Amino acid sequence: MKAMVLTDLNAMEMADVEDVHVSSDSDVLLQVGPVGICGSDVHYYESGRIGSKVVQYPYRVGHEFAGTVLEVGKAVTRMKPGDRVAVDPAMPCYTCDQCKIGREHTCRNLRFLGCPGQAEGCLSEYIVMPEASCFPVGPDTSLEHAAIAEPLSIGVYAVVLAGSMKGARVGILGCGPIGLCVMLAAIAEGAESVYVTDKIDERLVQASKSGAAWVGNPDKVDAVREIADCEPQLLDYVFECCGQQDAIDQALQLCKPGGKLLIVGIPREDRFSFHVDSMRHKEICVQNVRRQNQCMQPALDLIESGRMPVDFMITHHYAFEASKEGFDLVASYQDGVIKAMIQVGANER
Repeated sequence: MKAMVLTDLNAMEMADVEDVHVSSDSDVLLQVGPVGICGSDVHYYESGRIGSKVVQYPYRVGHEFAGTVLEVGKAVTRMKPGDRVAVDPAMPCYTCDQCKIGREHTCRNLRFLGCPGQAEGCLSEYIVMPEASCFPVGPDTSLEHAAIAEPLSIGVYAVVLAGSMKGARVGILGCGPIGLCVMLAAIAEGAESVYVTDKIDERLVQASKSGAAWVGNPDKVDAVREIADCEPQLLDYVFECCGQQDAIDQALQLCKPGGKLLIVGIPREDRFSFHVDSMRHKEICVQNVRRQNQCMQPALDLIESGRMPVDFMITHHYAFEASKEGFDLVASYQDGVIKAMIQVGANER
């Protein structure tokens, strides 16, 4: 089968790779449909690593996708050939101590699509996934929208970790796809006011249209001062969604005493620093957000119910053969890109 593989830093090409087959009774063979380009994919493309996860070439990335069922193992009961599914890229063991306490996302033996040392990504014509990772979608849901369920699940999970959103004042620093997903989830759960920053003005326009109370570009305005003018008591929750040190610094200033900082963004560097005096005096709680946990179906339900409009996030489309163009666009933050989609299988929107 055909697959798009990384061959070096900032380099990828189409290759013939070994076909995949159903080998376990719980396996599902999928024809890959649309694949979303995630920021973590771009980290591997540009840097060849995220922290301790280092690419060994050739390697294929990609984990946000939806597809069509072609074949199922004997034990599969929730789907059949022809069904369309959203896919959770995580494949936990369900037997370790973490899985047994409901923390499948920190499974000791976790395999995750497009994560070096764990599993090849989904930028290929076909892929085999466990039944547990597949979520059937309704006839009125496009595969592109189904693919958005994965990043949306991260936003839903981040909001769950934060706490009650009823009447909350919320900051979101960085409104790429993940930041926008956090924003949508916070609004859906009752946040009173959401304040959003980003350095790409087109993203701020979309955030404003989608419910943000205030938006600002920190390269052009003093975002901390302007938000504090609107909210003198500061914010209940601040979600750092861009992986930048300056956003961490701003988040600490924006959190009210007893507030909570949630770190969702993946930094390019190995370390963040924190202004300890500010953290200590305001007793700020810092929560890391590791992907998502048991939020794929809730995210898909939000999309399918119409409560969560996600079409505005899909700004660019690329053919499978043009994957590199899509990666280069996302890496350079050009043309107001939010989410670029690569159409691997048959075109269906």
